Amino acid sequence: MIESTKILPYSGDINKQRLLSAFKRQEVDRVPNFEILIEDTHVEKILGRYAGNTLSYGGDPAKGANAEAGRPMYPADFIELCKIIGQDAMLFDGGLWTPFKKQDENGNWVAAFDKSIKTRKDYRLIKIDSEASINNTINYIREYKNEIKKQNINIGISVLYGCIMQTLYEFVVGMNDFMMMVYEDRDLIEQMLEDSTVHFVNLTKALVKEKIDFVFPADDVAFKTGLFIAPKIFKEIWVPRMARIFEPAVNAGIPIMFHSDGKVDDIVEDLIDMGLDCLNPMDPYGIDYRDYKKRYGSRLCLSGNFDVEFPLGNGTPEQVDADVKARMEVMKPGYGYVATCSHSIVNYIPHANYVAYINAIHKYGKY
Repeated sequence: MIESTKILPYSGDINKQRLLSAFKRQEVDRVPNFEILIEDTHVEKILGRYAGNTLSYGGDPAKGANAEAGRPMYPADFIELCKIIGQDAMLFDGGLWTPFKKQDENGNWVAAFDKSIKTRKDYRLIKIDSEASINNTINYIREYKNEIKKQNINIGISVLYGCIMQTLYEFVVGMNDFMMMVYEDRDLIEQMLEDSTVHFVNLTKALVKEKIDFVFPADDVAFKTGLFIAPKIFKEIWVPRMARIFEPAVNAGIPIMFHSDGKVDDIVEDLIDMGLDCLNPMDPYGIDYRDYKKRYGSRLCLSGNFDVEFPLGNGTPEQVDADVKARMEVMKPGYGYVATCSHSIVNYIPHANYVAYINAIHKYGKY
């Protein structure tokens, strides 16, 4: 019976090269563990004090406008967390959502995240606050880099960004209207996607200039049975634009990780052609990790697939341990694997299960 609520010692110091090598399917000493988000309750239990969640010190990055109230986790806290859990890089919200702004009744520019944009007339009333958003991200990268230098530690840094489609359907337009507009006013949808793309291309260029360790664009474009939009249309309106967001990093030789929930089979080959190094999170509700390892394991690093519902959320530590062991047996060969859950380490996951998950990764992930 697994009863430990303590993260056990692991082999090898944290080292960003382990993660970067895994991205390239090169030899590593153990499978890297790397999460998009560890929520605040788990962070607090590990550190013994409140330090926020790993994407944002305050607010909830997943809620769009609310994230404006927060800043990233303080880098000293994040480094301490990584040392304990054996994670080789830090990640914060560097602008997940296109910074669309609109004027409120007092003339102040606020996030246009009320799903009110339905027509061209509506769209003419909003703007993208690109320069301020990019400068904010770069300032935090420099803050993190200063702390890394101060501590003389070989830890990586990246930011999560790039939701050209999700920003629209989740916050600016609304899902139902967005899907209708793809067919009824495709030109307007393409204009919004294009304006978002220009912003995120400029952000990628800024990240490259700052010598970020890897870039991590994200955009949830699928559910468990396939893409939200018919593949033919999706490949016309989304794929070339996301390729442009990747391009500055590809040209600079900076590794690229990409995230989308759902069954993304229809675009995996496109992503490979675009220069992708690591695909995340292999949503277990639509993706068989064995199938993806067989089909793509020689061309992509694969990340994710540990189900946050079961066993992480509703199972036992023993079931978590067995689940990690089973995936490691399939995913470890060839080195191109990063152990990551299917969503994020949310607060409803029992902390004992999260500890069992980390300990199992370190136990079964050794080469």
